[in-house]
Amino acid sequence: MQSADIAAREAAHEAFVWANLKRNYLGHYLHGMMGMTGFRMFNAPTFLPAYLHELSGSNAIVGLGLGLQQLGGALSPIVGAAFVEHRPRVMPMAMWIGGLARLAVLGVALAGWFLFGQAQIAAIMVCLFLFGFLMAIQRVAFAVLMSKVIPIRRRGRLQAWRNATGGVIAAGVAYLAGRFFIEPNLLGNGYSTTFLLTFVITSFGLSAIRLLMIEPDPPTIRPRMKLGARLREFPAMLAEARFRDFLIVSMLSVAARMALPFYVIFASSTMELTGGALGLLTVAFLAADTISGLAWGYLGDHSGFRRTLLIALGLWIACTLLLMGSSGQVWMVFLAFAGLGASQAGYTMSVQTLVLELGSRNEMAMRVGVAATAEGIMAALGPLAGGLISVAFGYNVLFSLSIACLTAALAVLILKVKEPRRREA
Repeated sequence: MQSADIAAREAAHEAFVWANLKRNYLGHYLHGMMGMTGFRMFNAPTFLPAYLHELSGSNAIVGLGLGLQQLGGALSPIVGAAFVEHRPRVMPMAMWIGGLARLAVLGVALAGWFLFGQAQIAAIMVCLFLFGFLMAIQRVAFAVLMSKVIPIRRRGRLQAWRNATGGVIAAGVAYLAGRFFIEPNLLGNGYSTTFLLTFVITSFGLSAIRLLMIEPDPPTIRPRMKLGARLREFPAMLAEARFRDFLIVSMLSVAARMALPFYVIFASSTMELTGGALGLLTVAFLAADTISGLAWGYLGDHSGFRRTLLIALGLWIACTLLLMGSSGQVWMVFLAFAGLGASQAGYTMSVQTLVLELGSRNEMAMRVGVAATAEGIMAALGPLAGGLISVAFGYNVLFSLSIACLTAALAVLILKVKEPRRREA
């Protein structure tokens, strides 16, 4: 009798998903498009690292700032998952967390205008930590929301099109920001003006999904548990080989990101980077992210996201090698940044979609939380380690270590991680 009742709820949920797919698809598309536009500009390995370096003149400060952002992201996902997984409706919490994350971006902009010296740098560090902390919770909440209303074989193309249109806008806005905000130091601080624009664009995206999305109650839901009791269940989750091996691939790949903030600083040591040139490199990174996103999404929907992850990691290695050998040649640097943008798009889309497919729906929020925490730990250590390594041993050693991590991730992915859709079939 109970199984029949669950089957009826599953059927009703499936009918709800398809009946409201257009509206929910549009809501997620607009939210993702405007979110990608703004947050890509904020997280691109150009504007923020260059700003921190300009303020401090120190690679270590660049690494510390981005490391604090990632540390915030490492501390919060499991707590966020514990708050989300027992809730029939996730949208109210997602709105609060998303709004606070955007206020942290606004804080970075305001610090640039109203604070100076060490106080300015300290305030930006605090805002970056809070931004990472809140965005990690938002990642869990919106992953659960997408899994509730978007069928599994439509998720890749949704991400592809929102990334594509968001990337086109981000690339154009990034060039304009570099040329007309940063280079002339608009409003007294061109970087602050750029980050204020980021806040405005992403806030419109959050409003769009709130107005459009209709959230269903799930057919089944986990009972609420105390966090300590929930943590004691983690060994069983990690005993699942396919999820554990996926985590290893993810952590190795994120460790390789220790070099990412220093690509633009390395480029500036081999060629002159004006505000316009910085904008062009950001355009290369974001435009390649945009164009490749369509291919990643449709390929992932068609053949699974393990394959896209393989290709993305290989491309990442190739473009790091290209940058190392560029010798200041503009076309090689531009091509390297374009390839890096494409590889980051493929990597991000692959891991964020794969984790949703590696177990039961009731465990989904916590799987996302555990994966985000594991990534966050490595990502928090990575930029700081990258800054220290670049100072002590130089950029070639830093980039070589990044390539070694990516090669190890590829080996585990090839030998250990199987396509989850093939297993289900």
